[in-house]
Amino acid sequence: MTQSPVVPPNPSPWAHQWRLREDTIYLNHGSFGPPPEPVRQARAAWQEQLDRQPMDFLVRRLEPAWHEARMQLARFVGTSEDNLVFVPNATAAMNIVAASFPLASGDEVLLTDHEYGAVRRIWERAARPVGAAVRIVALPRPMETVEQVVDAIFSAVSPQTRMLVVSHITSPTAVILPVRAICQEARRRGVAVCIDGPHALAQVDVRLDDLDCDFYAASCHKWLSAPFGSGFFYAHPRRQSDVNAVQLSWGVPPPREPSAWWEEFYWSGTVDPSPYLAIPAAIEFFAQVGLDEFRRYTHALAQYARRRLIDLTGLTPLVPDDPQWYGSMAHVPLPPGDAASLQKTLWEQHKIEAPVVSWNGARYIRVSCHLYNNADHIDRLIEALGVELARE
Repeated sequence: MTQSPVVPPNPSPWAHQWRLREDTIYLNHGSFGPPPEPVRQARAAWQEQLDRQPMDFLVRRLEPAWHEARMQLARFVGTSEDNLVFVPNATAAMNIVAASFPLASGDEVLLTDHEYGAVRRIWERAARPVGAAVRIVALPRPMETVEQVVDAIFSAVSPQTRMLVVSHITSPTAVILPVRAICQEARRRGVAVCIDGPHALAQVDVRLDDLDCDFYAASCHKWLSAPFGSGFFYAHPRRQSDVNAVQLSWGVPPPREPSAWWEEFYWSGTVDPSPYLAIPAAIEFFAQVGLDEFRRYTHALAQYARRRLIDLTGLTPLVPDDPQWYGSMAHVPLPPGDAASLQKTLWEQHKIEAPVVSWNGARYIRVSCHLYNNADHIDRLIEALGVELARE
């Protein structure tokens, strides 16, 4: 399969806001997304307040700052602040869901074969002691229509299915799944839905009230580029009374007692809250860039990478060349071989960071494109891959 590459976009004028090592071509924002300079400065300013007078900051200043940051994040994701709380990452949020959702013997939790491996482990641990089961449904290969994906998922739903866990954007394969249609069908059938959404913020619009999912787990440190250690957990009002804090402490400062579900998550022990408090700086940064412009640029670059990879390998991706199916990450098959060895070689010999993964018996590369990336980075990746694939 050979096709002419699309014309690459000109470099983004926002690239200078990142301070990446000069020896590195970083095409892995999807795994660990570094923050831009305004976010770094905001985090440092909050840490400075904490370090200079911890008692004053944690006891007197933190609570209003925490509420303000939560309100801005809630507005950004289309819900009320009473429906979400800060957590370090999507993994922490998923653990809360698994600890809060009641399962019994014979119940089933349904995941797709594109789900993140750690999420599967979380639900297997929750299901095993009570005699519940975790089932995996294979999505179509290739994926071409929303109806095809929805039908595949719900053909696996049974009367025993209590929970459906589905990614908004899949981690191993970078596919944007039709979560709105999935949630609508799940509600019709009375099946709860937890969306695993660490890759969604900034890549796509997240409007939680419109989705009508039961739970949403997200990381803000990926595409939104908030500091590492910032994420959120969303619970629909119909589910909030069931939520259990995995780590229990005071909840709210004594002598008050927690009364709302989210108050158990305000104070769960002494931590550095600066990652949460700097989330508004990330939201403001993207307001200046423009989310539409961010998506246009990063998708154009991902499309350029995808086309060049297809020309190199002659292999067909899992989804059509359409922003409905992929955003800022290109995901393309590679010829058979050792995935871990190739990723190691790309770094050690070429100083290129890009994940090469084995998934469902095949080898793939996932190329993340953010504002600090440009077409030269893609061209150097293609050149390096050409050399290394020829040596295998």
